Amino acid sequence: MRATHPDTLWRQTAGPKPVFPTATGVRKADVAVIGGGIAGLTTAMRLAERGVSTVLLEAEQIGFGASGRNAGFVVPNFSKADPETVARRLGDEKGRALLDLVGKGGERVFSLANAMGLGKQAEQTGWLQPAHSQAAARDLQKRVAAWQALGRPVTWLDVPEAAARTGMSVYHGALHDASGGMINPLAFVHGLARLALAAGATIVEQAPVTGISQEGQGWHLRTPHLTVEAERVVMCTNASETGIASRLGRAILPLTVFQMATEPLPEAVTRRFAPHREPVSDTRANIFTYRLDAENRLISGGMALSPLTGEKRMGRKIIDRLVQELGLSERPRLAHVWRGTAAVTTDFLPHLYALGPNFIGAIGCNGRGVAFTTMLGQVLADAATGADLESLPVPLAAARALPFRRLAGLAPRFYLAKGMLDDRRTMKNRPKGHATTSTMKGELT
Repeated sequence: MRATHPDTLWRQTAGPKPVFPTATGVRKADVAVIGGGIAGLTTAMRLAERGVSTVLLEAEQIGFGASGRNAGFVVPNFSKADPETVARRLGDEKGRALLDLVGKGGERVFSLANAMGLGKQAEQTGWLQPAHSQAAARDLQKRVAAWQALGRPVTWLDVPEAAARTGMSVYHGALHDASGGMINPLAFVHGLARLALAAGATIVEQAPVTGISQEGQGWHLRTPHLTVEAERVVMCTNASETGIASRLGRAILPLTVFQMATEPLPEAVTRRFAPHREPVSDTRANIFTYRLDAENRLISGGMALSPLTGEKRMGRKIIDRLVQELGLSERPRLAHVWRGTAAVTTDFLPHLYALGPNFIGAIGCNGRGVAFTTMLGQVLADAATGADLESLPVPLAAARALPFRRLAGLAPRFYLAKGMLDDRRTMKNRPKGHATTSTMKGELT
């Protein structure tokens, strides 16, 4: 039975999906890649470019998971781990290598998008992270200095400039990364698939791996219609826990995130809160995000406190918050609302996993999937062609199921509930010289 595709904006606007030939019987390859998201497709593309025979197996359609369900923010940094934290955890040399990798993610994404001819579906307008409190501003200023020391185009915007860029007077300044931006993630997925095909990779959809076994020095991967015999295997299945993907899925916390998109808004309206068309995601625990697409649809998202909350209710709640936060005089019409799953690691860093001889996996984008997984493909291609895993910039970890995982899965909701109270208290202290506006009525519940 095929899974139901969510009502994402991207399915309407990405354009036609590449057509892949049907594959049956037995296929031999140097490397088999499991998972047809950004990480898997980038890995297949990089391998094929090196002349490595590669077969990619996708259980549904390419981009069916998180790669086609995110909001399309291109953010070249980590959500929770700042440069100082990364260096402390991994050491200066490896930490710097990982920071260099993630920091170049935006440039790599938009370079590929240009090669794909995505046009207005990809906009490198920069990424904005406003500070909701004085403490957050101090933390962001340290982060700006750290990224600048690494040669990245990151700057600090003062209170008036942050207000001018967002149309909101509640922020204490903002971090700006000129290499970030926004993209139609499913159009990007389609483009990666075309580049992988052009390089010589084979892509097979509707091919869930139902069994895998080691045969001599290689592996046999069984799907309902095709068996792949490969010397090496790379698994890129994000938070999925179906079948063989559970080997990775059980090692992370799955975080359900809702996204929505409005009908197109007049430019006279969007110019007030997005004069430079920068995607915005602030520092609150109950994070406030927004961006525009090529047709000026307003896109935002959030988490729900209740596990029973459905798409329609969350869509209305997110619209409520947009109206309140952005001071919209008219309520936009909701066009699409969908949910996806982010893979969160306990240290908020990505990891490689050795799943067997010549069998590797990777997971843990922690909400920064588009930029980081584009870079991750290069690392996985290196790993699949003989590189020492310990020498790679992404740290190696054991693929163990998290203890008390079901209980731990409740932690994000407790964190959100507490964070909403903290946000309410903290944001009573407005930046000096700016009018006080009410911003918390639109909280998601």
